[in-house]
Amino acid sequence: MPTFFLSSTSTPYSSSPPPISLATMSTTERVPLRLGSIAPDFEAKTTKGPIKFHDFIGTSWVILFSHPADFTPVFTTELGVVARLQPQFEERNVKVIGLSANDLDSHERWIEDINEVNKVNLQFPIIADGDRQISALYDMLDYQDITNIDTKGIPFTVRSVFIIDPKKVIRLILSYPASTGRNFDEILRVVDSLQLGDMNRITTPANWKNGDKVIVHPSVTNDEAEKLFPGFETVKPYLRFAAQPGTHKA
Repeated sequence: MPTFFLSSTSTPYSSSPPPISLATMSTTERVPLRLGSIAPDFEAKTTKGPIKFHDFIGTSWVILFSHPADFTPVFTTELGVVARLQPQFEERNVKVIGLSANDLDSHERWIEDINEVNKVNLQFPIIADGDRQISALYDMLDYQDITNIDTKGIPFTVRSVFIIDPKKVIRLILSYPASTGRNFDEILRVVDSLQLGDMNRITTPANWKNGDKVIVHPSVTNDEAEKLFPGFETVKPYLRFAAQPGTHKA
């Protein structure tokens, strides 16, 4: 059984508290994950060797995304897309890591299919979560689709996405139905927005893409805006547009 470390959802911790076993925790004892929560730490086996999740994050951003099972059609296409986009994630100091409710042997055989079908060379790790312990820790079990179960009647994971920053803070949570493939260009877009906003006092408007105009943060006064965003445009007192600040780095 994997070992888990739960921490406060308000501030990062400096040392790991004693391990907590999910098998002995009631549903009410589990810490609900929200935007701003510290991503729970855990130890697990992956296709790239064992990891302790917080050590894996290190000083990078991380995208953790789950799949119900190996050798399934939608997920095979998704992992091919992520493998193809991996260089773009790395340019942004982002690590990607998948999770599926199968063992390592199954993962390794599935990766061969993913590479063949998508003409890629998948290099990121995939977590083996056959007992659903990490899926339960991150509240990724399917409670809606009664058909999304294994032969023992145990729910598979939903297709979740977590964007986690270098402080181990969860910045985005998405859950997709099993029938709909994820748009990883959108996930990359959110990373761009978050990183740009962390470095500058801005937010991003609807349908924003890297290079588009940004919104001056409401906390910035007009005098400050003149210095930070020369030539900014006031549409309403609460809505001010500016050219995107210089190329950002994580």
